Amino acid sequence: MKYYFKTEQMSVGYQGKPLIQKIEIGLNKGEILTLIGPNGAGKSTILKSIAKQLKLIGGAVYLDKKEMAQMSGTELSQRMAVVFTEKLKTELMTCEDVVATGRYPYTGHFGILSKEDDTVIEEAMELVHVTEIRNQDFTKISDGQRQRVMLAKAICQEPEIIILDEPTSSLDVKYKLEFLSLLQELRIRKGLTVIMSIHELELAERVSDRILCVNGEYVERFGKPEDIFQAGYIKSLFGIETGSFDEENGSMELEPPKGNADIFVIAGGGSGRSTYRKLQRERKVFVTGIIYENDLDFPTARALATEVIIVRAFEPVDKGILEQAKKAIDSCSKVICCREQFGSLEIANKELLEYARQSGKAVEIAE
Repeated sequence: MKYYFKTEQMSVGYQGKPLIQKIEIGLNKGEILTLIGPNGAGKSTILKSIAKQLKLIGGAVYLDKKEMAQMSGTELSQRMAVVFTEKLKTELMTCEDVVATGRYPYTGHFGILSKEDDTVIEEAMELVHVTEIRNQDFTKISDGQRQRVMLAKAICQEPEIIILDEPTSSLDVKYKLEFLSLLQELRIRKGLTVIMSIHELELAERVSDRILCVNGEYVERFGKPEDIFQAGYIKSLFGIETGSFDEENGSMELEPPKGNADIFVIAGGGSGRSTYRKLQRERKVFVTGIIYENDLDFPTARALATEVIIVRAFEPVDKGILEQAKKAIDSCSKVICCREQFGSLEIANKELLEYARQSGKAVEIAE
């Protein structure tokens, strides 16, 4: 298959010593590739090698069928923009001055900006919401603002491909979402191809067309998010030994308390998650049910409860499951109910609440 961007047997490392070898990547124009893996796994090394900031140990990188090693500096800067975490050295430069440097590949030897350049600069600042700080000293703004200014600079280059190393690391939740939404918009509007690394796995899964998994010695997997985020894989890739990561919904939970449960939690419909986490913080062991396996509460229950009494999705609660739940209540001294009202498919949980009361258990209605 012919790809817009591809690598062939690419090997990367430092001072002639390979770190990761035989990296094979193929991207269509306008796709977003995200690199994930533990700290120190080699993500930045791969990005810097693609961006020609590090010399390849072996293999080749192609952009639109042309080997990048054969491109001049000017041609490459017109086609590729790079945003890394290293702080730009500036002296007495405003944010607009920094953004404007993105036009230098087009201005010739004298660096004189045309009216067309000014328009591109203005549009780039508006896109990433830095127009209001255009006259501020670049060295005196926040890390999050600095990251957005650097993205505006990259957009000014009007590149075909952009390389970003942890671009969301200094952004709050609002700007993380805006930043990644903007990348998606640019890939649609301008056919921009994006290669980046980010730590937020749930965002990587949502924004990416392809994901490259790096473990420090080689590339473990390369493919679509649905092929990467398989049960248990992220735990293996990152060596997670404490707590859990649920690939199905991208949620992380801390280590559950250990021991014999003395609390039974009646939940469902997402009502139990805050109670589960409160009990985890208090290191109290609990059982929960009856939970459908497609319920919003199920991933958190599975991660934190010592036992989850489960019903298959879209199936009725049979007597055996109901009796299992009642026996669990018998072994507990307290029942917490997270439901104020029960729907027509929650009759079994309503019966459990009545059973707990009739059995003389301490019953608490969660707020």
